[in-house]
Amino acid sequence: MIERKRHDFAALLKYMHLLEGGHSFRSIEKGYGINKTYLRVLWARYQKHGLSGLKKKRIKFNYSLRKKIVLDVKENHLSLYAASLKYGASLHRISVWLRMYREFGLASLEMLKKRGKPPSMGRPKKNSKPLTDLEKLQKENQELKTELALLKKVRALVEERNTRLHAIGQKPSKN
Repeated sequence: MIERKRHDFAALLKYMHLLEGGHSFRSIEKGYGINKTYLRVLWARYQKHGLSGLKKKRIKFNYSLRKKIVLDVKENHLSLYAASLKYGASLHRISVWLRMYREFGLASLEMLKKRGKPPSMGRPKKNSKPLTDLEKLQKENQELKTELALLKKVRALVEERNTRLHAIGQKPSKN
């Protein structure tokens, strides 16, 4: 089985020169581990746009553009390959949008999940203004309460373990 890997710009350019030199798509696929269909799309882009066709473009596919692509594929019987060349979206992305359209309709294209971590996650932002004495004391008080609650839980777990060990006839450890 061919291992999937990322191909940088230099590698893609090398594949294009091999194709120009007469190598087949199949031989490049076997020799370098690049998907044949992806290689065909890159080849068509390279022939149409030159070097800029090999560079990754960051296109925001908003709802209207996704809708336009899906409807173009459905109404004009456009292949995924042709749609990919025309709009610059990957074959996989277009197939995902088509599947969503078939299962849930056009409205599903509007409700795509955002990628990445939600902004509400992560560490809370630090305040740039200094804390007042009262706020410092309240913060310290809260930290001490949290620490005390943790110690109480640990003590309860140790006591529970000791009673369990005592019930089966073993002596608890000293540490």
